[in-house]
Amino acid sequence: MRKFFGTSVVAISAAAMLALAGCGSGRDGDSGSGGEAAKGFPANSLIGVALPAKTSENWVLAGDLFSNGLKEAGFQGDVQYAGASTTVADQQAQITAMVTKGAKVIVIGATDAAQLSTQVAAAHTAGVKVIAYDRLITNTPDLDYYVAFDNFKVGQLQGQALLDGMKAKKPNGPYNIELFSGSPDDNNAGVFFNGAMDVLKPEIDKGNVVVASGQKDVKQTAIQGWKAEGAQARMDQLLTSTYGNKELDGVLSPNDTLARAILTSVKGAGKPTPVVTGQDSEVESVKSIVKGEQYMTINKDTRNLVKETINMVKALQAGDKPQVNDTKSYNNGSKVVDTYLLPPVAVTKANAAEAYANDPKLAPLTK
Repeated sequence: MRKFFGTSVVAISAAAMLALAGCGSGRDGDSGSGGEAAKGFPANSLIGVALPAKTSENWVLAGDLFSNGLKEAGFQGDVQYAGASTTVADQQAQITAMVTKGAKVIVIGATDAAQLSTQVAAAHTAGVKVIAYDRLITNTPDLDYYVAFDNFKVGQLQGQALLDGMKAKKPNGPYNIELFSGSPDDNNAGVFFNGAMDVLKPEIDKGNVVVASGQKDVKQTAIQGWKAEGAQARMDQLLTSTYGNKELDGVLSPNDTLARAILTSVKGAGKPTPVVTGQDSEVESVKSIVKGEQYMTINKDTRNLVKETINMVKALQAGDKPQVNDTKSYNNGSKVVDTYLLPPVAVTKANAAEAYANDPKLAPLTK
């Protein structure tokens, strides 16, 4: 059993996660062991959706998709975002208000995964089902379901792409790299980092890859709030302290916002462009990939993630158990949470046109 919370994720083999990702690609997974299904509720019931601050394009898109999708399904949707400060207090108050207003299901994209147990417990007491969206909510036995992309696999894909990209540019190492990770209050940040290190650490141990600054711990690499200015400032400092006479070959960046900030820092310092990873398929990063600047991103189609979440809500409304495909892996510190995983896709310039062929926003950028 694996624990996916905080930064103490237990590393697992690439083969096991590949098998898990395969399970996540269909709708024929295990029906789960999450206890009794809901008794059902009226189709026009209130469904709450509590999302974090609008720090990325995907969170903005998710809110729009939930508003429209829940309405199309006949529900009353109450979609709320936490404030720009990214503190958890806004979200705690929003969830409490949703319970008070009589929501039957609350979908939560956690601002701080470890600080919502009181609100989730109150929802449970009121008979409200709680679905963690994209970010696992930790340390609560009252969470009902989790729906996400396979985030450990995301990290593995980023780590492998970093190695592949550096080798394509310079066939022989060793390669100098730096590591960045996301906000420490985001449960996914540690999962991404550990997935990447599952691939990178063996090469670091062999001396084929060198973290020249010596900053290898997730606490040293974290960027609070996923803020671009934080990543740029850290990259500026690393370039000054470590890369006066050294070549920087690659940077592990956990998402596109930070990737672009890192590239801005490198360009400002007049250094050659390193291989930089990313995630989220943000418009500016896809443009950058097509230009040959940012090396890669991860395509996690928000449309599919919201669709699967609304499928869970529909099942609960009908009195059925939502379909899941992982009932063993996601231990939030208090229970193993029934989970539905979707598979992520690594995107480089080479496969961008294919990866975004069905995305009306991104497909035109690859032509």
